Amino acid sequence: MGSHRRLAPSGFDRGAGAAVGFLSVAATALCAVPAASAPYDDTRAEVDRLYEQAEKATEAYNKADERADELREEAGTARDRIARQQQRINSMRESLGSLAGAQYRSGGLDPSLALLLSDDPEDYLDRATRLDRVTAHQAGELKNLQDAMRELAQDREEAAGKLRELEKSRKTVAVHKKSVERKLATARRLLNSLPEAERAAYDRASRSGRGDLPYLGDATAASGRGAAAVAAARSVVGRPYVWGANGPSGFDCSGLTQWSYAQAGVSLPRTSQAQRYAGRQVPLSEARPGDLVVYRDDASHVGMYMGNGQVIHAPYPGAPVRYDPVGMMPVSSVTRV
Repeated sequence: MGSHRRLAPSGFDRGAGAAVGFLSVAATALCAVPAASAPYDDTRAEVDRLYEQAEKATEAYNKADERADELREEAGTARDRIARQQQRINSMRESLGSLAGAQYRSGGLDPSLALLLSDDPEDYLDRATRLDRVTAHQAGELKNLQDAMRELAQDREEAAGKLRELEKSRKTVAVHKKSVERKLATARRLLNSLPEAERAAYDRASRSGRGDLPYLGDATAASGRGAAAVAAARSVVGRPYVWGANGPSGFDCSGLTQWSYAQAGVSLPRTSQAQRYAGRQVPLSEARPGDLVVYRDDASHVGMYMGNGQVIHAPYPGAPVRYDPVGMMPVSSVTRV
């Protein structure tokens, strides 16, 4: 693709670098320091690997956290439905109780209504429909009450299931959070173990800011919402990478694209795996500004295409939201929202 000419690589994925001809951040950093730094290549490669693993764990965390939010909302809806259903049942029982009182005052209590006053309404419902003295009107009322109570029982079981799933999801979130924190802490320790010159070289390979605006060409977004998302993403270049964050003060990779499109009035899923299917797939050769570029076979990273072979993305801790070549790591798909 003419507009996707190979530019100086500056990504951090090393998993398939040799296979596809891309260089990692560590390799880029090596070019900036003397050959004597070669013994530290393994350390930098391990840092890159840990950052990639942390990003995958972050996406898993985001997915679990999003599911927990959905379950909280579903459980709340179920509780509201149960309350309304219970109120309806109470009203129906009060109506039948009034009918029982009227019959008692008129000279006798229908056995079916007498059962209503028992301590076992379920037994009452099961037996009432078999009583000969139940009138058509009473039978209809009893049937409605019985159906309502069964529906309430089902709703309660469904709500209990949602709450159990929510608790499981919360535990999953905690596990992923610990995994991310552990990997990031290890990466920081490794970086701190490097000599000052090595750390400086790595920082230069990871540094970006508002002044690093590349030439983006004349390509335009495919839609007004795409153009608005592009403008939003460009406005936060230089903001820090914060794992699990979706702006506006900090972002992880999918948090950046989700926030940018939210400014355009478009709701995207939370994770890069889900964002991959949030629109129409297009070839990389046809990418236009605003398209989502998803990386790696597992779709664990996402950026936004800006034009002329450049994307904006939130790379990893220590590297702020920045421009990078679209070919910084293997592209798995391009999605037009």
